[in-house]
Amino acid sequence: MESSGSKHQSISHSSRTDESLMEMASGPYGCSHYKRRCKIRAPCCDEIFDCRHCHDELKNSIEVDPLRRHDIPRHEIKRVICSLCNTEQDVQQKCVKCGICMGEYFCSICNFFDDDVSKNQYHCDRCGICRTGGKENFFHCNGCGCCYSNQLKDSHTCIERAMHHNCPVCFEYLFDTTKEITVLFCGHTIHLDCVKEMERHFKYSCPVCSKSYCDMSRVWEKLDEEVASTAMPQIYRDKMVWILCNDCGETSEVNFHIVAHKCLKCSSYNTRQTRGGPASCSSRIQEMVG
Repeated sequence: MESSGSKHQSISHSSRTDESLMEMASGPYGCSHYKRRCKIRAPCCDEIFDCRHCHDELKNSIEVDPLRRHDIPRHEIKRVICSLCNTEQDVQQKCVKCGICMGEYFCSICNFFDDDVSKNQYHCDRCGICRTGGKENFFHCNGCGCCYSNQLKDSHTCIERAMHHNCPVCFEYLFDTTKEITVLFCGHTIHLDCVKEMERHFKYSCPVCSKSYCDMSRVWEKLDEEVASTAMPQIYRDKMVWILCNDCGETSEVNFHIVAHKCLKCSSYNTRQTRGGPASCSSRIQEMVG
């Protein structure tokens, strides 16, 4: 029979253990990608990582043999390791040994844990993955095959599998990126930070289809003034060239000009020359510019 003294000692020890666990639980944990109290065992290489992004960054680094690079199959993750008591177990929200919650947000489909619920995570069945921002703020476009903000519901251009490709600037896969993305007027998707980087380099056309992605009317007006004030040498004044407009897709035959060529249909200067004179003309222009 257990004495009252040993019982009191056992209770005190249990209390201290609980307090110790709570201290550990409230301290720094997780990784740079997610705040969570567990690690994962990768089913592809049987190694332990803080999260799938940690795995993918390491296994796809430039130091790794290209033939051995790979991403983790997230839906195949079967085992997790509690960060507090180091118990390895099947995927579940609470540790089977110490009982700690390994993530306030838990998705048993994606095998995903995250303690930062301010992201308003939700699982989209049609995307097949978890997304952030609140389910009530997004809709799944069946044409594009991905979730978009409700603000785009009746105004975006549908492109099949719009996010199932790499960002055209940084080449990170967009469908499950953790970074904010934006949808251009043409319907192509890109990281918002990548668009801002393009703008810092005065690039205002989609890197996929070359259409202007913002209102360029003021820029076109300035180009009108520059073209009008830049006289061409006599030998080029009657020279005609064919251009293709990247914005409206029309072809036009216009007067050659060293500054820019204006689309006759939509007045855009976002054009490219498709036919013109002999190659010697280009070398002559370079001499003039130089």
